[in-house]
Amino acid sequence: MIQHTRALFVDLFEKEPTMVLSPGRINLIGEHTDYNDGFVLPAAIDKKIVYAIAPNHTRQCTVHAVFTNETQSFSLDAVKPTPGWINYIMGVVYQLQERGLPVSGFDCVIAGDIPVGAGMSSSAAVEGGLVAALDNLFGYQLSRMDMALIGQKAEHTFPGVKCGIMDQFANLHGKKDQVMRLDCRSLEFEYFPFNFPDYKIVLCNSMVHHSLASSEYNVRRQQCEEGVKAIQAKHPAVKSLRDATMQMLYEVRDQISPVVYNRCAYVIAEIQRVQDATKLLKEGNINSFGELMYATHEGLSKLYEVSCPELDYLVSLARTRPEVAGARVMGGGFGGCTINLVKNDKVDEYVDYIQSNYQTKFGKIPEVYVTTIEDGAKVMVPSAV
Repeated sequence: MIQHTRALFVDLFEKEPTMVLSPGRINLIGEHTDYNDGFVLPAAIDKKIVYAIAPNHTRQCTVHAVFTNETQSFSLDAVKPTPGWINYIMGVVYQLQERGLPVSGFDCVIAGDIPVGAGMSSSAAVEGGLVAALDNLFGYQLSRMDMALIGQKAEHTFPGVKCGIMDQFANLHGKKDQVMRLDCRSLEFEYFPFNFPDYKIVLCNSMVHHSLASSEYNVRRQQCEEGVKAIQAKHPAVKSLRDATMQMLYEVRDQISPVVYNRCAYVIAEIQRVQDATKLLKEGNINSFGELMYATHEGLSKLYEVSCPELDYLVSLARTRPEVAGARVMGGGFGGCTINLVKNDKVDEYVDYIQSNYQTKFGKIPEVYVTTIEDGAKVMVPSAV
């Protein structure tokens, strides 16, 4: 894919590009906690977006997307929200301009193998890869965290998805065979080894596609904020659900709807699960870690209500299999993938089991991706291309 993207760029633009690799991400545990100032436990993976990019010394930017086989251009003097995939590119350019960073015209080809709508953050990979590419092209010397914040702001302002920081953070800070515990309030983070050589991370795609912008995502944020407001009336020091306890939530149960209560109860429990999970990683206890994943799924399904029958079925299949340590819905929800920890020597058998049962029930075969944990977004040195 890297060579093909480079060759296509040379064909289209008749010059040599810089190559940038920008990974998708998984999140082992800590779902819907990032915008509640909580903790998350993501990692970058081997599914990625590839950029071939070079300056063109004009005020025009021309982008060719391999996945739609179309080329779009825009002027640096008229960067505004535009329907379609180009919106993610323009959002990043706009945020760089807003920071007063000089952006000159560029040509690029973008390709990738991150399944769109599967909960692996293809949008953050597009954003993070472009920030890293333009930082390299125009010499901004941005920190990795600044790059992540620019990507996040781009998604807020152009596609209009009020995402937390996790996806962009994981895309830019990933390290091979390590997961990262990110404190979404302070943005402090710590690496933990994902040291389970006998297990593979297997993603099962429900083939139900979500679009975060048109989903219930922003509604969940509002519901959490509603709960915080009620708790603040009694506990003014509480700034977000990160500061809240189940006891505090219980005290205000009569002032909020049962739905808001459930949303907040899930988040408070999930923030604690991330802390418990990192202890288990240090101990190398994958079975207890897997049980936490199942508990997370239960909360996402019953309390946070971001699952769907297809995802619940995939997790129920996983629960019947001794080779699976844990499974849950991953990503924003409403479709997308489950993440499963599966014994190496049983992966093929497990995939067959999942696909045949799922096809019988829903009439479609779920795509399965066996992933490895890799480095974050990086500019490739020419000799490595």
